[in-house]
Order: sequence, then C-alpha cells, then structure tokens
Amino acid sequence: MPIYEYKCKACDCEFETLVIRSSDPIRCPKCDQENVERMMSACSHKSEGKYVSSGGGSGSGCSGCSATSCATCH
Repeated sequence: MPIYEYKCKACDCEFETLVIRSSDPIRCPKCDQENVERMMSACSHKSEGKYVSSGGGSGSGCSGCSATSCATCH
C-alpha cells in the first residue's frame, strides 16, 4: 500500500496519504474537498548505509548517476 503526495486544488494544501484502494476518494485534510491532484515525488532507498535517490527529482546536478550506480555523488 503506497503513500502518495497530493495537492488540493481548492486551498493549495500539500499532504500525504496512504492509499489502500485506488477507488477510495482522496480528500484534503484541511478543507475536506475531493478536488486534489497527485504530485510526483522522488523516492529513495537505503543501500550500504546511504540513502540513494531514484533520480526522479530535478537538480541533483550529478552527471555520474545511472540506473544502477550512484557511487560518484552519494
């Protein structure tokens, strides 16, 4: 069961929620509206004691990262 990040289009509140079933409505915890959009979020995992980003974010500036190795910048 993944945790997704959302942004409410009504009040601009950003929040995370655990999604159990994709058919369940997602409501803003601040204004209780269902008018929300899922945001893209970078994920990371712990490898050999270091946190390694998925590379989905922008701005790390590392040119050495690839899908299988991040040893040059992490």
